[in-house]
Amino acid sequence: MQRRHPFFVVLASSLAVLLFCGFGFPFRRKKYENPITKDTLQPDKVLYDRAIRNVEKGNYEVARLTLNTMINTYDTSEFLAKAKLAIADSWYREGGAHGLAQAEAEYKDFILFYPNMEESAESQYKVCNIHYKQMDKPDRDSSQGIRAEDECRQVLVQFPNSKFAKPAEQLLRNTQEVLADKEYRAGDFYHHKGSFPAAASRLEYVTAQYPLYSGSDEALWLLADAYRKMGDRFENQEAAALSKIVKDYPLSDRVDSAKERLTAMKRPIPQSDPAAYSRMKFELENLKKPGFVSRAFGMVSGKPDTSFAAKMGAPAMQGIRPVVPVSVPQTAAGGASGVSDVVGGVVGDTKELDQAKDARLSSQNGVVGPAAQGTGENKASLGANGESAAKGGAEQIVPPTNHPATAKQIKEYEALQKKAASKAAKVARSASKKGVPAAAATPAAATTPAATPEPAKPQQ
Repeated sequence: MQRRHPFFVVLASSLAVLLFCGFGFPFRRKKYENPITKDTLQPDKVLYDRAIRNVEKGNYEVARLTLNTMINTYDTSEFLAKAKLAIADSWYREGGAHGLAQAEAEYKDFILFYPNMEESAESQYKVCNIHYKQMDKPDRDSSQGIRAEDECRQVLVQFPNSKFAKPAEQLLRNTQEVLADKEYRAGDFYHHKGSFPAAASRLEYVTAQYPLYSGSDEALWLLADAYRKMGDRFENQEAAALSKIVKDYPLSDRVDSAKERLTAMKRPIPQSDPAAYSRMKFELENLKKPGFVSRAFGMVSGKPDTSFAAKMGAPAMQGIRPVVPVSVPQTAAGGASGVSDVVGGVVGDTKELDQAKDARLSSQNGVVGPAAQGTGENKASLGANGESAAKGGAEQIVPPTNHPATAKQIKEYEALQKKAASKAAKVARSASKKGVPAAAATPAAATTPAATPEPAKPQQ
């Protein structure tokens, strides 16, 4: 008798298991979840049963045609709601972007027309699951994750006592883990880049909106470090972030470092929250890290890794607005106080704008100087801050301008030079009477007026 090779024995056994389980084969039948158990030979029930058999076999188009025939023919049937739900379930089973979109629309219609039925909670849960299945990784588009968060919240708000509330709550935790990881990565990027105000804004939002995020303690540590590097003005914010690590995440690896930093800052060290301690202990005991195969397939898979998501605790049920960036002044952010260098007012009489001198040509004492005075050519005649050396800085020199000097400006400039020269000569004479050398008592700008260039000629 010929013996078969062990390889073929194993292969035949595997094929038998696959045939028995029906994995990946088109003739696999999956039993429908919401059948009608009433045993009757009513024609509408016969059509419904025929459609359900087609749904279980995967003939979704035929099943929908049968159900629509039943709905249009027997519009007063007692199985009308079940038929409408079966149409939505057929789209949900068919899958794909088009099928899931049609399923969501059908489920929304079912909830609208039959809000008190038990199947409405299941319909809302499936809508949540539709967007959850299409959610991308944290470094990709987050639109499906945001929709999944909203729909899962709706299950808890509209159907809090249904059997689908607990599964929807876990899906909500998984979704918020992905959304929080996206914000954390952005904050970490800004922190490494050295843009600490942007990092603080992102990390502040993460820690406030998603307290159950698995990396909240690390986000708080980076937040405190960003505030520390932004200066002493943000010392209170840094201390608040460090205190939150000690209080709300007592089993974190950053607790000891946070306590040391608080001690160095001479700030009180808060006590850890017992409820937070129990929650973190439960999470650590029930944490299942992904294995080698999961990590290998995760690199090429488009699905996010939710193995580190929280398993207990109330997820965030309301979205908060992102905080105002710390680099924005409080007055600009709508605060009651703040520092701003910009002032303004309302001009009552427009004649001042039309007839007054150019603001660039006026000084504190009302002395007008030409455009050439602020240039580097006559810098020797000015003080350290652009002040006139003849009077010890009493007369301000205006900044340079590209406009040519007018005849009036030239005349005023010459008068200013004569005034400065006469004052310098007077100082020199008084110094010579006292025996002080003229070179030490007279400023260089006043004794060498020829070093000052001539002002620009007026345009003809």
